[in-house]
Amino acid sequence: MTRILAAVTAAVLLALGLPGLAAAQNVTWGVRPADSALGANRPNFAYSVAPGAALSDALLVSNHEQRALTFAVYAADAFTTSSGQLDLKPANDTSTGAGTWVRFDTPTVTVPAGQTVTVPFTVAVPATATPGDHSGGVVTSLRVESGSGITVDRRLGARMHLRVAGTLTPAVEVRGLEVEYDGTPNPVGKGTTSVSYTVANTGNTRVAATHTVRLDGLFGWFGTDAAVEPIPELLPGESVTRKLSVGFVPAGRVTAAVAVTASVPGGAPLPQVTATDGALALPWAVAVCLLLVVCLLLALRARAKARAAGEQKRIKAAVAAALQEREA
Repeated sequence: MTRILAAVTAAVLLALGLPGLAAAQNVTWGVRPADSALGANRPNFAYSVAPGAALSDALLVSNHEQRALTFAVYAADAFTTSSGQLDLKPANDTSTGAGTWVRFDTPTVTVPAGQTVTVPFTVAVPATATPGDHSGGVVTSLRVESGSGITVDRRLGARMHLRVAGTLTPAVEVRGLEVEYDGTPNPVGKGTTSVSYTVANTGNTRVAATHTVRLDGLFGWFGTDAAVEPIPELLPGESVTRKLSVGFVPAGRVTAAVAVTASVPGGAPLPQVTATDGALALPWAVAVCLLLVVCLLLALRARAKARAAGEQKRIKAAVAAALQEREA
């Protein structure tokens, strides 16, 4: 029985004009937006539209092989992968957003060897579309069967960003910041501070963001900036979680401050958003020694009290005995 293998070609969906990547994926065709009144030499499809608007556009599909190729063509919603790349949902994954606004005249297109074919499509924006950014893309898909009976689905496409007119409210949040400190028995060594947090796009536009993570000890001692992994461009409603570990001296307490500066692509930066959290960072070896000293002092104090109480009891007994002798 023939097995179907969906090739993981998410990065190809962003790869207009990147022949090296196309070759690495054995892709022998190309796609790009057609030149029209909407623009020429466009890297992708981008529209500013009103709710209820409709427009027509086209995708150019070029066949670099010496034989005709037949492609499935469809539109899909966009999303950001865990690796930070923009991807489109596969054909068998139902779209609910911008991918449902696009219609091709036919579900397939055949491109003769060495030729380029224009594939028209229409975009119909729902009257109920919310203001802000909506992202999707158009995809060409070619299934190729290998000699081992595995059918590989190779996909190549172009992203599509639509900005629906209305009030834009770009915003980001830092959520779920947690700080943990794992101490060390070495009184002069470093423990490990673990920091985890989520950066969420809570607005209605795409955002690009940079961020920093600052660690400080008690009274600001031993401050250091942690190395951070970049945040990818986030679509509305998306989020990304980051985790990092930093060697830190046991300075009584360690505080982590996450600062995020976001901006709408091509726009000015938004006000910086910050979040802080902390954890005890005790020098455990010193703490144990101090605890032992405290226990010793308490034991000596208890012993002294016991001896004083015994001496007091002995004195009272002697006084009572003396009184008894006098009365006798």
